[in-house]
This record gives sequence, structure tokens and C-alpha cells, in this order.
Amino acid sequence: MPDMLCRLMDLPDYSQLESKLSQEGINVFRPIAPDLTRVLEWVGKHSGESGKSECLVCFSHSPITAYIAEKDGKVIGYACYSSIAPDFFGPTRVDENFQKQGIGRLLLLKSLHAMKDAGYVYAIIGSVGPMEFYEKTVGAKVIDGSDPGVYRYSLKRKQNSINQVS
Repeated sequence: MPDMLCRLMDLPDYSQLESKLSQEGINVFRPIAPDLTRVLEWVGKHSGESGKSECLVCFSHSPITAYIAEKDGKVIGYACYSSIAPDFFGPTRVDENFQKQGIGRLLLLKSLHAMKDAGYVYAIIGSVGPMEFYEKTVGAKVIDGSDPGVYRYSLKRKQNSINQVS
């Protein structure tokens, strides 16, 4: 899957969406160290070992380069940035039972705003799945020739290649 490029200078405001979700009992915030094991457990269950590893890297940064969505004290989504490489957004996921409510949009926007606040002008959205979502939400554009990208040398990709040949 290709990467996408997003210009950070004209990001949409997210305050109304955040307020709406908050009224529904859904909060999106940057986790803190005591959240580590609960967040990683959820990410591992919903995004696998690779997503869990990338999220772990986020907890080594100060500030932590991830956001989580929670309802009733339980994780229902997450987004990482600057984990696989500086200036990269992802991985991200929202629980299937909570999709189509704007949670993924808010996780994306809060992450991209944080990247802008850190001094970045552009962000790379790595190995994109739902291209239309990123095009519509933040005007992201596909980077030609970006597949395979930064994941080219990961063990997961190597194992998938070996399994396809066998």
C-alpha cells in the first residue's frame, strides 16, 4: 500500500467534533505512562504485534506521540505518529463497534495538529489503507513510487514474502 503526503498548514479545526464526542462520553487524549500496558494490550489485540511495537515506541517519546480514544474507561481507538519514522502518521485503528462516529477523524486531526505544533510542515501517512478517508479529511495525496515504503525491510514483510514463495 502506498504512502500519502499531507500538508499540515491548513488542517481543519477539530473542536466541534471533540465537543460532540465528549458529550457522547468519548474522549480522545494523549495517554500517559500508567496507560502503557492497557493501551498496548488493546493495540496488540486489534492491530497485531507490529502495531503494538510501533505504539510502544510512541511511549518512549516525550511527549508521548500517540492519542487514544476511550469510553467508560476502556480503549476504543488509537493513533500513533513519529513511531516508525519521524514525521510519519500511523498506525491507527478504531474498534469496529465505534466506527463511523468521527473517532478516527478526531484521532487523525489531533495527531496531525501535534505534528504541526512540533514544527513539521508535511506529514507522511504510512502504508495507507482507506485512501479516500485521508483525501477527504485532510487533503492527503498519494506519493508515487512509495510502495513498498518504510516497511520494506521489516520482518513481517520478509516473512510474508517467504510464505508467498513457499
